[in-house]
This record gives sequence, structure tokens and C-alpha cells, in this order.
Amino acid sequence: MGSLLITNGRLVTLDEDDRFIDSGSVYIEGNRIVDVGEFAADTYSADRTIDAGGSLVMPGLINAHHHLYSTFARGFTPPGPQAQNFEENLKNLWWKLDSALNTDDVYFSALLAIMHAARAGCTTIIDHHASPACWDGSLDQVERAFRDVGLSGCLCYEVSDRNQVGEGIEENERYIQKCRDADDGQMTALFGLHALMTLGTRTLERCAEIGNSLDVGFHVHAAEDEIDGRLTMDRYGRRTMDRFLDFGIPGPKTIFVHGVHFESRELDLLRSTDSMLVNAPESNMNNGLGVAPILDMLKHGVTVGVGTDGISSHMISQARAMYLHQRTYHRDPTIAFVEACEILLKNNRNICNRLFPEPRGMLAPGQLADIIIPDYVPFTPLNAETFYGHLLFGLSFSRIRTTIARGRVIVEDGNLPHVDEAAIRAQCAERAAEIWARIN
Repeated sequence: MGSLLITNGRLVTLDEDDRFIDSGSVYIEGNRIVDVGEFAADTYSADRTIDAGGSLVMPGLINAHHHLYSTFARGFTPPGPQAQNFEENLKNLWWKLDSALNTDDVYFSALLAIMHAARAGCTTIIDHHASPACWDGSLDQVERAFRDVGLSGCLCYEVSDRNQVGEGIEENERYIQKCRDADDGQMTALFGLHALMTLGTRTLERCAEIGNSLDVGFHVHAAEDEIDGRLTMDRYGRRTMDRFLDFGIPGPKTIFVHGVHFESRELDLLRSTDSMLVNAPESNMNNGLGVAPILDMLKHGVTVGVGTDGISSHMISQARAMYLHQRTYHRDPTIAFVEACEILLKNNRNICNRLFPEPRGMLAPGQLADIIIPDYVPFTPLNAETFYGHLLFGLSFSRIRTTIARGRVIVEDGNLPHVDEAAIRAQCAERAAEIWARIN
């Protein structure tokens, strides 16, 4: 990998000083940023130069919770009566979909979603995978898709008792060790769990024992719907976080997802264990599950991130949804503007940097060269006071012109030139039809 120079950009560094550079340059060698500033274009002799043309240049976005396998659900209507609640939606749609996937389906569903993510300016994805009919080696197929496109990924397999007891435990253990043996920084792993509503005592004990022996965090849904907490209380007399704490699941590398129905004391447990919480506002709205107490979480000192939960691969729209979701719920037009933007740009970065060995999320020397150039030349002032407004009301509707991941240009003029997009889309269309036929 050679060197790359980006010139004539409006740099949004998101660095320690939150610098905005009206006309700046970024110099990259290999997969790392070497220099950021107002230096002359001839300061460095690069293998390639990209003229940003006055557009914004900023760090690549991070998706803190995705389900890449959900790609082929787009437009699908499950057979039978319409689901009346969250549990029925899981059984009628998502558990039928993931059970219908074969090994090739896993690869292509991940590939198409990662391509969409790259085109939307996302350079790192924390994914949560399930494919009960082909769980053994499934994460290798997801990894293959990441490497074919060029993004970084943190993967896990969703352990659940809904099929065979503890399905996927071996896949998590195997893949965690594989990532450690590879040690190339592009891929890493967590130990995946579904949710307490589908995890019995024996399975939780096995997962906790293996995960903690490997000194790895967990990636698990928690308090997404009221039924999760209600079933846990009925079966064990414990609140959600208390139950997880019984097995040593919380910790600084563990991601709890959703948290819509966490109580205040559970937020204290999240903070005291230094656990992370990732919300997916569009998914919560789509499923009619309620509004996560995001602002209370932040007040409790919880590290809060945002993800798409498979509903899309577009991260800026998630920040916008979180902002609007909170204002609508609280009926308060003064809240969540700054919080939603910082959750996307800074908290997701902090979550990611707990899990990956290479620092990312800033335009600064030593950072991973994950950079995006939106097709966005602001016509109103751009500075520290106005950028979040540009993010939510300008960038959220703008195309990403260029995406650079790990120092490699993977999106140019909105296209991915190093993959055969037409062939991939044709293959995906064929596979989607076959999957839908299996479900029906």
C-alpha cells in the first residue's frame, strides 16, 4: 500500500481540539494518517492525490450494531397473520429469515450490506450474526465480505436456545481465536448472545465461562422489549442487568443493545461495570418498542453509542432519528441535538477503540486512515458552532463522494470500482428470491 494525499478540503478533524480547517490537506502512508493541516500540496510526494474540491473531509463513520444477515428481508412480508407484538415479529420474520440462509447467502447478504455501508460513509461495523442452518464457519463468510470490500469489522455469532441448546458457542470461541492469531487489525470479535428471553441458565454459564476465560466482551440484546425483562423476572425473579451480572457478562468490552426498558438502577449497573450501551432508534420505532432513556443514560455516565440494527447501513440518519425521537418523546425542542451528534461521532469512536487495536475516528497523525469526502460544499458558515446542524440537516441528505478505508480508496464518485457491483446485485437478486421461497 502506497501513499495518498487529500488536498483542498474543509477538514472536520474531530481531534482532541475539535479543529476545523477551512482549506487543508491530509497525507496518508499505508493505512495511517501521517499529517493533517494547512501544508502546501507539494510538501509530500504521494502516489495519488485527491482534490476534495472544497467539500468536507472527515473521519469515516462507525456502526456500533448491525445485522448484516438481514439484507434479504428488504420488502419481504412474512406469510400468515401480521405479527401483533415483538415476540411474534421475531418468530414470523427474523428467525425464519436467518434459518433460511445457507453459507453463500451469508456471504452475499453481508457483501451487499457492506457495500451499502461504504457508499454511506461507514468504514467500521460491529456486527451481530445468526444463521442456524450453517452456523459453523459462518463468521468466516462474513469476514470474507469485509475483506472483499475493505471495511473493518467486529463480528460475533448470536448464541440462543431457540434451536439447539447453546448453538454457536463453538463458532464464537473459534472465531475469537482466529482473529487473535491473524492479528492484522482489520477484524476482531466479541462473544455473541441473543437476549435473556432465549438464553437459559446452562447456556449463560457456558458462554460466561468461555467468554471470560478468553478475556473478551459480549455483544447482547437487552431490554429491547418489555417481554425480555418480564420473562426474566417471571422465571428468575431478577431484573435484566441483575441477571447478566449474576454471570459476569457486563464489563468494559461488553455491548448491550437497545436498553429501551432499563430502569434507573440498571443504568447505574451499566456505569459501575463500565459496560457500553448501543441504541438503534429507527429499529425501535419500526418495531413500536418505545424510546430508550438516552439522556438519562448519559446523565448516569453510561457510554452510549448508536447503530442501525440491520434496518439500513446509513449512520447519519440514525443520529438524526435519535435526535428527533428524543425531542418528540419528551416534547422538548431544546434537547438531544448535541447529544445525538456526539453519540455518533465521538461515542461510537470510543466504543470502537475499546475493541480494535488501531485508533480511528479522528483526522490526526497516527490514526487509521478511515476518511470520507461527502459531496457537500456548505453554502453557510462551517465551524464548531454550526457543524452539527450541517450534519443533521445537510450531510444526512448528501451523497458520499469518496470513502477511504484503511488507507485504500474503496468508493470513488459514489461507486466501488474494485468490485463487480452489477454481478453482485444480480447474484443477490437470485438468492433473495430463493430465500423468500424457502420461507414461504
